[in-house]
Amino acid sequence: MTALTILGLLTVVAWMWLLLAHGRFWQVSHNRVPPELPVASPCSVAAVVPARNEADVIAPVIRALLAQRDFEMLIFLVDDSSTDGTAEAARAAAAEAGQIDRLTVIAGQPLAEGWTGKQWAVHQGVERALRKNPEWLLLADADVEQGRNTVATLTAIAQQGNYDLASFMVKLHCKSLAEKLLIPAFVFFFFKLYPPAWIRDPQHRTAGAAGGCVLVRSSALVRAGGIAAIRSALIDDCSLAALIKSHGGKIWLGLTKQSHSLRPYDHFRDVGRMIARTAFHQLHHSLFLLVGTVVGMSVLYLAPVLLAMSGGVRLALLGGAAWLFMAVAYSSLVRFYRLHVIWALTLPLAALFYEMATIYSAIRYWRGAGGAWKGRHQDLDTARTIS
Repeated sequence: MTALTILGLLTVVAWMWLLLAHGRFWQVSHNRVPPELPVASPCSVAAVVPARNEADVIAPVIRALLAQRDFEMLIFLVDDSSTDGTAEAARAAAAEAGQIDRLTVIAGQPLAEGWTGKQWAVHQGVERALRKNPEWLLLADADVEQGRNTVATLTAIAQQGNYDLASFMVKLHCKSLAEKLLIPAFVFFFFKLYPPAWIRDPQHRTAGAAGGCVLVRSSALVRAGGIAAIRSALIDDCSLAALIKSHGGKIWLGLTKQSHSLRPYDHFRDVGRMIARTAFHQLHHSLFLLVGTVVGMSVLYLAPVLLAMSGGVRLALLGGAAWLFMAVAYSSLVRFYRLHVIWALTLPLAALFYEMATIYSAIRYWRGAGGAWKGRHQDLDTARTIS
């Protein structure tokens, strides 16, 4: 048996295992809102929205939060040193809705040492919101327009399952060529790393959340030490989920069409920067893990295509089978994003892009420009944040 044949068998076995024994992460229906969900019992919810130069999208975000069914939430928007009129745009949106009294705009304080920018902003918003003693906090991104039923649905999920944190992976912007190739793949890779079924299992160590839409029980967050406990986290959502779960909390993550991101990624470089911001950080800045990730992704996603096109019958069958299993797994998310099923065959190309972006993330870190986000570099060798 040749080395290439062994490689082919390995890829087939790996994809069979992912399809059958990896928490059914790839099945959209398995990761949606539970059927026959009861109506949420009355409770108080306060929304915290960190915003840095979001004037172009903040108005619909505020309007959507003010329009939540069954919930008249107080909204705490933290203006994180914006220079584009974000605060004014938010106030105007609330005023147009006739609900300016429900919006509190907090002028963010200068970035404190040891904190990442978003965490510092969220911390300030949470501290102000907790003065109103809400039972729940909705941590929402300033570029995500929440569906009208989002808070009611998340609250019902949390109450039904006695969860301390419930989060939606919102529907991301997916119109440009770059988005069609790379955005469904982003969700696929995320769920592969953080299978929602494993997240929901209190006995499983896996913890994850999606930062655009996170509902967290106030008492659970305070018990875990608050946002200060994860002040330096660059991947804030998953760090919060891990914090809550490590303190005995139950967490839930699912997929929704109700809420959607307003942030477009029109060009491949836009997606590349988004990946590069946190990819090497996720690998703990380890060269060993970087090499292992590149090799592993190449075997899992690229080898099937190369084997299928090798010309040998046995290798072509093995590579074709692995590629088919890959496409079957990916097709569920492709359909969720309302793309033609033929896009399911493009996952290897997307994986190659993600490999290159991960390598670029490491290079940026080594050059002292890691974690770049809106003028800040937050993933540095010195572990210090500069703005």
